Amino acid sequence: MSRRGRAFAIISASGTIALALITLGGFAHLRSADDETTRSTSDARTVSKTERIEAIARAQVWREPAIPVARASFAPAGTGPNTVDCRFRISELGGTTPKFHCLLPSDVEVRVKYGPGDEIPAEAAATRLLAALGFGADRIALVALLRCFGCPKEPFVTMKLLEAARAQNVYENVINPDKHETFEWVAMEHKFAAQPIEAEGQEGWAFFELEKVDAAKGGAPRAHVDALRLMALFLAHWDNKSENQRLVCLANPWPDGRPCPEPFLLLQDVGSTFGPKRLDLEGWARAPIWDDRANCTVSMRDFPYDGGTFGSARISEAGRQFLATRLAAVDDRQLTDLFSSARFDQPRSPLDRPSPVSDWVRVFKQRVKTISDGPLCPAQ
Repeated sequence: MSRRGRAFAIISASGTIALALITLGGFAHLRSADDETTRSTSDARTVSKTERIEAIARAQVWREPAIPVARASFAPAGTGPNTVDCRFRISELGGTTPKFHCLLPSDVEVRVKYGPGDEIPAEAAATRLLAALGFGADRIALVALLRCFGCPKEPFVTMKLLEAARAQNVYENVINPDKHETFEWVAMEHKFAAQPIEAEGQEGWAFFELEKVDAAKGGAPRAHVDALRLMALFLAHWDNKSENQRLVCLANPWPDGRPCPEPFLLLQDVGSTFGPKRLDLEGWARAPIWDDRANCTVSMRDFPYDGGTFGSARISEAGRQFLATRLAAVDDRQLTDLFSSARFDQPRSPLDRPSPVSDWVRVFKQRVKTISDGPLCPAQ
């Protein structure tokens, strides 16, 4: 069979395969966000391994938010557009959550996540909370109806099959760009506005590399680094392989041939949170924050895969107070808006039995007390 014929066969088969792989159900509702001026967020700049390590040493992990967290709004920002059109973009796709890339009429490329999985609402709530607190996060926008021109019926499965058959480059020749597929309640992801920094064979950063951040070299103070560690534990962000965090350069422009003047570390993929099993209220309530509260040591060894790249660390009193103060500033109304707008209380499949928003608010506050209550952390 020719490559063109193979592509036709893959495309026609993908809809049937998709029905076997994905259970159609209630789609996650996410908060829409206003447009903002973006820097280059897709093309990473490759630097030497030495330059990458030096960038991590000088990196910040927190910025003062424009709106204090106590006044941050977690309610949906207006109604937003009811329908968005985009053009399908061929791309390699990782993970298991159904997704595809699409080009908006403004020529901005976004990653679209769709389907009934728990990752979408979890990531919607986690990114909004992180951003409101001052940590870096991508932006998740909710669209009630997306019309994707050039999309196959099941784009995620189709791209996986095309990749396996090495037929991606012939796809544009066999689709009709005037035909569209419609997706309900999708999550459109806008990347954090900064250029990624990578080294050959090294994408993102691992949690054990936070030890390399050096305040003496202009990097984040220890309190901010420890607050980020605690925040990962608070959310139960155990899926923390290096590609799920991102090292970026805030400077725009970033002159060629020079080190990034403003490196920044952020959490990139936070869909496996509020669990450990994504949106598992009881599991989240039990998920440990402290390894040894008296000594203020933490680890993720009780999480899946022994906590990935997290390792063990000792939290400073300044770091504990830094995060506890900001989390405690989020009131019940804000928390209700946070979990409601991310649809934590809505079923995502016919058999799903979601927990009430009030229960999520209660567990959130319990976890804050786990951080804020108790003796001072020992001096280090």
